[in-house]
Amino acid sequence: MNILVLGGGGREHAIAWALAKSPRTDSLYVAPGNGGTDGIAQNVPDLNPEDGQAVLAFVRENAIDFVVIGPEAPLVAGVADVLRAAGVPTFGPDAQGAQLEGSKTFSKKFMDANDIPTARYASFTDLEPALAYVRELGAPIVVKADGLAAGKGVVVADELEDAEDAVRSCFDGAFGDSGKTVLIEECLTGPECSMLAFVSDGKAHCMATAQDHKRAFDGDRGPNTGGMGAYSPVPIVTPDELAAMHDIMERAAVATAREFDNDYRGVLYGGFMLTPEGPKIIEFNARFGDPETQVVLPRLESDLADIMLAVAEGRPDDIDLRWSEQWAVCVVLASEGYPGSYEKGKVILGIDEAEQIEGVTVFHAGTAKNFDDELVTAGGRVLNVVALGDSFDDAREKAYEACDLINFEGKQYRSDIGKRAAAGRAAWEN
Repeated sequence: MNILVLGGGGREHAIAWALAKSPRTDSLYVAPGNGGTDGIAQNVPDLNPEDGQAVLAFVRENAIDFVVIGPEAPLVAGVADVLRAAGVPTFGPDAQGAQLEGSKTFSKKFMDANDIPTARYASFTDLEPALAYVRELGAPIVVKADGLAAGKGVVVADELEDAEDAVRSCFDGAFGDSGKTVLIEECLTGPECSMLAFVSDGKAHCMATAQDHKRAFDGDRGPNTGGMGAYSPVPIVTPDELAAMHDIMERAAVATAREFDNDYRGVLYGGFMLTPEGPKIIEFNARFGDPETQVVLPRLESDLADIMLAVAEGRPDDIDLRWSEQWAVCVVLASEGYPGSYEKGKVILGIDEAEQIEGVTVFHAGTAKNFDDELVTAGGRVLNVVALGDSFDDAREKAYEACDLINFEGKQYRSDIGKRAAAGRAAWEN
């Protein structure tokens, strides 16, 4: 097949990397792509992945057989709808299904309607009622911009004043239209865990567990980011919790068939909190997680192209998932200042040396080539350094050894990815 992957981050590099290994893949394109996808596919930097008609025109001009949509924005914009209407096999839900991520209020109503356990919540379009609800619930409390905010529209406030400031920030336009509606939730307690599932025809094929690290700095301090690292599998999940998570994802998949006319064909991402009452959904996303994808796909032994095409064509019974027993750890190397303002154009050195370490792969997120054909930084999250190991400690050690070999001005990263989980469940009880 000739395959087009839409997106340009670390997730899309990991997807393209996995697809490139498939014997089904002939020509591979990534739009817009990045400095890493350039080495395994043909980048299409001028194609806007959120413009369905432009994507369709490219598909026709380049005899594309299959399209994989990586990020949430093209899904919410209805790119899958345009492609499917033209008969193009497409991996990714339609715009209606993508509202599970595009609107947190929509997603909460979906959970309520389908008996999916989640936090108590209310949504608001006006400041004063929102502030009144914050004061009613008290701190700690969670404030979320309703729409897409690149993983940064969530504030977990330990103090009432911080929660009120977060509400005002949303209504003052910090997240544009995404903050015109504000969701306020009770603060659940426990470890977080991500479970992604391939969903088609109302059936879920759950992937290996993963755990993201959202906060910018060691010790889970600082602002939320798009994700500073991840690992898979998650050792602290009990067998009963795993079974409960599978059950929730399977029930959610059945609900997508009923609610979205059996047209949810892609990934359903369940963001869980492992509470004392059992696993509860914090959020649903309508695509692969980032950076969870970067630790899940390297452990996938099945052919990703076969799986994705079966999903797109509504053949869930043809999906066969096989997983490596190895552990995977991802450490994100970010630009100085991220998730705030940062400079671009810093020359990156040492990736080839890092990938000489057995089991290490570096997925690019915010990289590009300059006029001298040097690899440079081009985003907040720059690189995803991923290591496979025979044990959790082995994978962690390899990942950080590789991080030390890569250099660019202002490089910053968390030094504790996976450290808490390695200490066991008690680390969340202190």
